[in-house]
Amino acid sequence: MTTVDDELWVDVVRLHARVEQALTSALQRHGLGLSEYRALCHLSSAPDGVLRMQELADLLGLNQSSVTRLVGRLEGGGLSVRDVCPDDRRGVHTKITDEGRARKAAATGAYEGTLTDTLDRAATEDLAPLVTALRATAATA
Repeated sequence: MTTVDDELWVDVVRLHARVEQALTSALQRHGLGLSEYRALCHLSSAPDGVLRMQELADLLGLNQSSVTRLVGRLEGGGLSVRDVCPDDRRGVHTKITDEGRARKAAATGAYEGTLTDTLDRAATEDLAPLVTALRATAATA
């Protein structure tokens, strides 16, 4: 027997999977993965475009090893650079490059359009109550 909370959680997971799949496809056309795009978003809004690796990991919900691989991919594509933190030589930070800002900007329209389209479709289908509730909550926040 399922509970109301279980049914709600299943719907949240289904909506999340649907949105993530659509966003992944849209961003691939811009040569970015979803985690890479999100990292560029966080970096572009950080002071001076710089975040400590651990801060970026926390913002993305990644462990240290995963964020290191992610930043390695960004660096390899010329989208960010890594350096030792000037105030703490033990820490490492990453900084978005001009190319990283340009790539993020070029992909933002596709990201935002795909997100809205996917939520709009879900709002007319089986996940309508969830999308309606989420949008109502966001509108009052």
